[in-house]
Amino acid sequence: MTMKRQRTTTLLTLAALLALPALALAQGTAPAAPPAKEMTIIEMIKVGGWTMWFLGLCSVATLALTIYNGIMVRTSKMLNPAAVGELIELLTSLDVDGAKALCEAKPCLVTNIVKAGLSRIENGEVRLDSIEKGMEEASVEEIGANLVPINYISAAAVTAPMFGLLGTVSGMISAFRAMATGGMGRPELLADNISEALITTATGLIIGIPAMISYLYFKNKFTTIIASLNRTLGNIFEKFKLAVKRTQRGASQQG
Repeated sequence: MTMKRQRTTTLLTLAALLALPALALAQGTAPAAPPAKEMTIIEMIKVGGWTMWFLGLCSVATLALTIYNGIMVRTSKMLNPAAVGELIELLTSLDVDGAKALCEAKPCLVTNIVKAGLSRIENGEVRLDSIEKGMEEASVEEIGANLVPINYISAAAVTAPMFGLLGTVSGMISAFRAMATGGMGRPELLADNISEALITTATGLIIGIPAMISYLYFKNKFTTIIASLNRTLGNIFEKFKLAVKRTQRGASQQG
């Protein structure tokens, strides 16, 4: 009996060893789960909920502001070096009327500020302190006005993630409500709400990060242009002041 039991055990063991490759092959050829279907942009907007519309507005505004600042925030556009050279020649020769006409014909930061200073000249009386004060006031106004479109990019960069967070909160509230009404054992009831929470967060970050990079780029570029503006205005005013004093000195010597 002992030998027979040993023989039986040995046969069962061999049978089990021979069955292992067959089981492994059967498992390897089992049909795999179908891959998850990728969502289109329209489907993502639908799943994301109402906050996706506000995120869409933020993305459009960011793109429009980036294009606008890319066109406007340039040295050639804001300072117009060619017009500055002509303006210096006119003011050095004390051709105030010609300088005013040039400022009207070629508006930019430099010409707008100089025009504000030259407007303080009345009845041919040149008061340098009044002209300098007018240029300083116009400089603050012009810089502030041209900085507004850049600050709008910063507003979009901050607002987009906040809308994404709002969508996340809205989706999680809906998910917890579904759980409370019996959706704990049915994950498909929670899928849409959780998708809304994740999609809006991701969309807000996708919009906000490039917007912040764009804002920092244009802010730094604008700061560099303003530094050149201050140096240019100082050079223009000094040349004009020297020309005025030279003329006044010559008039006093002749008198």
